[in-house]
Amino acid sequence: MHKYFVFLLALWLGVAARPAQAQTLSPLGVWTNAEKKATFEIYKCGDKFCGKIVTLTVPNDPKTGKPKLDSENPDPKLRTRPRLGLDFMQGFSYDGDNKWDNGKIYDPETGKTYSCYMKMESANMMEVKGYIGFSLIGKSQTWTRVK
Repeated sequence: MHKYFVFLLALWLGVAARPAQAQTLSPLGVWTNAEKKATFEIYKCGDKFCGKIVTLTVPNDPKTGKPKLDSENPDPKLRTRPRLGLDFMQGFSYDGDNKWDNGKIYDPETGKTYSCYMKMESANMMEVKGYIGFSLIGKSQTWTRVK
């Protein structure tokens, strides 16, 4: 009985001595990048995270005065859809350590799609990195939470 009590006490002390798990920070919300040309909403889509464009600082094409379109899309059928409201991020799943990975990000200015991850740096800042192939090579942006 004494050995059993000592074992339970040692087990409890081992659990109690562990540091508390770091809180997972969520990317859900509205964000902007350093250029501040737009705001983006990160939201749940099924069991993954996705993103859409919710505002544009210049929503209309200066040449036509009409809303900006996804005119660079490689699929001609999609070139008439508006950029405002465009779902441009998809498929992100939690990978641990405040990082959401295995996603795709679409750049409507070039019509190109890249592999992407989001990593929370703090509650109101995250790194968003688009890349081809390996994440070591690519382009990172720091996004700031708007709300």
